[in-house]
Amino acid sequence: MANTPDYSWPPMESRKVMGKPFKRLDGPFKSTGRAKYTSDLNMKGMLFAVYLTSPHAHARVTSIDTSAAEKTPGVKAVHVVSPAGTEIQWFGREVAAVAATSEEIARDAARKIKIEYEVMPHLVKEADLSKAGSKGKAAGEKIVGDPDKAIQEAEVVSEGTYGIPMADHVCLEPHGCVIQWQGDQVRAWPSTQFVTGWAGSIAPNLKVPAANVKVDMQYIGGGFGSKFSPGAWAEVGANLSQKAGGAPVKIFLDRATEMAIAGHRPSDYGKIKVAGKKDGTITAFQADSWGSGGFPGGPQPPLPYCYANIPNQRINFVSIVTNQAGSQAWRAPNNQQASYLTCSAFEDFAAKAGLDPLDVFLKNADYAPARPGPDHYRWQLQKAAELAEWKKLWKPRDQKTGTVRRGLGLGINLWQGGGHTCQARTTINTDGSVLLEMGTQDLGTGTRTMMTQVAAETLGLQINQVKLAIGDNSLPPGGASGGSTTVGGASSATRKSAVNALAKLFEACAPALGAQPEELEAVDGHIRVKGNPNKSMTWVAACKKIPPGEGKISEMGANDQRNPGGLNSAGAGGAQIADVTVDMETGLVKINRFVAVQDCGLIINPRLAESQIYGAIIMGISTALYEERIFDEQTGRMLNTDMEFYKLAGIKDIGDIQVHLDIRPENDKRGVIGLGEPPAVGICAAVGNAVANATGVRVPNMPMTPMNVLNALEGRNA
Repeated sequence: MANTPDYSWPPMESRKVMGKPFKRLDGPFKSTGRAKYTSDLNMKGMLFAVYLTSPHAHARVTSIDTSAAEKTPGVKAVHVVSPAGTEIQWFGREVAAVAATSEEIARDAARKIKIEYEVMPHLVKEADLSKAGSKGKAAGEKIVGDPDKAIQEAEVVSEGTYGIPMADHVCLEPHGCVIQWQGDQVRAWPSTQFVTGWAGSIAPNLKVPAANVKVDMQYIGGGFGSKFSPGAWAEVGANLSQKAGGAPVKIFLDRATEMAIAGHRPSDYGKIKVAGKKDGTITAFQADSWGSGGFPGGPQPPLPYCYANIPNQRINFVSIVTNQAGSQAWRAPNNQQASYLTCSAFEDFAAKAGLDPLDVFLKNADYAPARPGPDHYRWQLQKAAELAEWKKLWKPRDQKTGTVRRGLGLGINLWQGGGHTCQARTTINTDGSVLLEMGTQDLGTGTRTMMTQVAAETLGLQINQVKLAIGDNSLPPGGASGGSTTVGGASSATRKSAVNALAKLFEACAPALGAQPEELEAVDGHIRVKGNPNKSMTWVAACKKIPPGEGKISEMGANDQRNPGGLNSAGAGGAQIADVTVDMETGLVKINRFVAVQDCGLIINPRLAESQIYGAIIMGISTALYEERIFDEQTGRMLNTDMEFYKLAGIKDIGDIQVHLDIRPENDKRGVIGLGEPPAVGICAAVGNAVANATGVRVPNMPMTPMNVLNALEGRNA
């Protein structure tokens, strides 16, 4: 090429495909059932595998007898996961698995396996720190400034205890895969968030080369951070397949096992003290927090959240090891918990000072990080307040009367979301057809649609003129879809590969147009000389200029995480306001309206960007109103391992959702920023603060169930 291509995004005002609200390209396939998820697969000769799991939260397997299961007609393989001597550390831990010609036969056979346990003491509840004992591991104390002096000299000091329990991902498609192991070759159809890396993760355990593991996944029924690794079930499924002579094995967790062991969002509880001036300036933040992610403990939340530059701080944290299956990433790990604890404490400080919490958040915005920046938060808080009619509807806690009371509450979010490592290949054929290939995955977020838009925009084509292939680990490698990194990485790789391919096409057709390659542009299905539309040829005609010996143009592109060249960046923030009504007699909380203002960089597709935020809010409202894992302290068992008793919000619970995309020019210039995480962060904080504003009482622990609300109103600690 004569010159290094210009990979930068076209200006906002000149985009013809990017920035447009196209509907999902795979929407018709999903809505008509033509899209086949891994759990839909039914292959010839396929076996069905089921688990036998531990009924105890902490025990040692003393003996296991699988002989009766192995003799059951239709059973093709039995695999012991936890042999005699294994120490079981959580309820639902896999002990053995059976593969048979039908799921019913496999379940009957699994029930015939005889296991004896030595039951051991367990801990399954972490809300009361005093009961943790030796299972609590303290992190080192963090001190900034002089918190003792700042608190002593403060004009206003508020103290509160807040808690947010574990919550499950509740993927509609459970964890699992279809897998076939023949010789040193493995074929897998997983439900995963990392198609490219899946083989490399499982290959060492199977002792086969990663190159021999072929992975294909076109659709996934939800992951939310919990489906990066193959999981123990993939290795078990492979072993069953090998024992059964290489037959494909379908192994998916049933709903009860899914809820118990497939992962969850860790809990966090905290005693927090906020000190400051009567004008609302916060001068000190002290937090003694604790939480658990099951076995082996939980991560420390980033406190104080977002407003991290408070000059005087004392932060302590205790990680509690409980006899529950370990946690998994859950849409902005640790951020929901930190936002809830911090924003609740800020709201209570404002109430103690007799101030509007909006003014307190605005006044202290300089404590926010440089990216996206204090001014971003001020603008977003003010915009959210405008949309939520804050000045009209917000009233101090002590001015509420009546049985049914209305309240408003704030929450904030922050996430990085820079693009991950990703490669793409764009192929232009002599007939004008275009194929974009990348080994990424579409989690339901619209990756297929957005990457096709990027390629079409770059090549001057319509969206239906570009075909996309994803979901196969033989394609150019893509990163894991987590941390809101996919859209930035995949779009940058797509842009670069398409620009590179287009430059080659310019070289092929420039002589026919009597111009230099760098003088050409692709616009509206034509290749033309810049500034001279009369000197042009159709896209198809231009593609026919590809030298016959080459047959096609195929060019790669890759996102460079260290130097994305302005195509993507990180650091998205947002403000959210919940408007609720609380029945003071029944404790019922109703969501009237939820407002979200979100900074999100350059928007490839506003319809899909808004959809991400809608989904995040729906999930957040569900966790705020209903969700918690309930364990029996005596038996150590999870009691609500089904969709009847693990409550989720329905359509009538959500209220009106109002989304405002902060796409001011200064944000657009920052390039693409991931949007999966940030809008999922502040919902619990906003709802909890709205309930406090409505009732005049802090309901300390999520979820805002009638029991928790009434306990707070009655001053009970139940």
